[in-house]
Amino acid sequence: MNKYYVDLHIHIGRTNSGRPVKITGAKSLTIGNILHESTEIKGMDMIGVIDCHVPEVIGELEDLLEHGEVYPYEEGGLRFKNVTLILGSELEIYDENCKGPIHVLAFMPTIEKMKVFSAWLSERMKNITLSSQRIYVDGRELQKKVKELSGIFIPAHVFTPYKSMYGRGVQQSLTEVFDAELMDGIELGLSSNTDMADQIKELHQLSFVSNSDAHSLPKIAREYQIIKMQEPTFEELRLALHQLDGREIVANYGLDPLLGKYHKTTCDKCLTLIEDVTTEVCPNCGHKGFVKGVFDRLQELKNTDQPNLNRPPYVHQVPLEFIPGLGPKTLQKLRDYFKTEMAILHEVPEEELLRVVKGSIVDVIIQARQGKLRLKSGGGGKYGKVDSK
Repeated sequence: MNKYYVDLHIHIGRTNSGRPVKITGAKSLTIGNILHESTEIKGMDMIGVIDCHVPEVIGELEDLLEHGEVYPYEEGGLRFKNVTLILGSELEIYDENCKGPIHVLAFMPTIEKMKVFSAWLSERMKNITLSSQRIYVDGRELQKKVKELSGIFIPAHVFTPYKSMYGRGVQQSLTEVFDAELMDGIELGLSSNTDMADQIKELHQLSFVSNSDAHSLPKIAREYQIIKMQEPTFEELRLALHQLDGREIVANYGLDPLLGKYHKTTCDKCLTLIEDVTTEVCPNCGHKGFVKGVFDRLQELKNTDQPNLNRPPYVHQVPLEFIPGLGPKTLQKLRDYFKTEMAILHEVPEEELLRVVKGSIVDVIIQARQGKLRLKSGGGGKYGKVDSK
């Protein structure tokens, strides 16, 4: 068995012709740039690009196949240099069961299956050319279609205040919307971790994935997991999500929830953190509207104190972009010496780092590895930050 770095939630910002896919995504997020960044800069072994249902993107992938720049694995996935591309789609459901918009991730093993899925979606949504569009079927019907095509189904960023399974305060259980038997895992999102999510007993049966939800190239791999598989293929990923035949998630790597944009409840006008969630008005500006944080929402949903003892460790990491004093030029210097960000974050010895950058930056990188950094909470759409004092 081998161990692979995996990030399963990366958006496409534009097609090669310049047409928008993810409106809020960077223009530089083309499929070619994503593949290059993931393997050459980040050092990932497998990525899920979740806008591959778009017909123009499918055409671009077919061109890469035709020119021999990528090749298909027999067990699913497209290989580009040192990274495997898993073809995915992020969709929004809003039916009589879910009572509010929920985002989900659907992954297909081959480009042929994705083409069939795209054609099916085009008859059930208004704009097949864009990311994260609403599909006019209920959650269970979507699940059945994904499984009919041998796909993988994972609810996305399930605790965030917007467009998620639990975050809006409406649903109390995933079975209100989905068939639990047709799910392959749960995506945690940037403001939660394993311990927080395992306060909900029904989630103990499902694997947790931690992904970047990248809307720009630098955000790729800000969260990811290490997965033990024989090869980096679609079918091996499926086995790992269900802990079968020795395949498994070895560790989740993600932001400390304090760094997430929606960890604590905040005033939606002035972004003041609200410590007393029973209050009706913001103590800073008097506004009455709040964005409920993931931490506080999970206090409402909590129904067990018993942890799932079979969970892999969740390792809090601080992406290099959060490191105080580490600007673009210094980061590029590190990349030039050590090749990938995975190596810098996890593998390069302290004495080697000291040969390239100043000690104060190395100290923060080492403290981040050890989980010893002081952090300030984020909320209301604003990231937390490393406390450099």
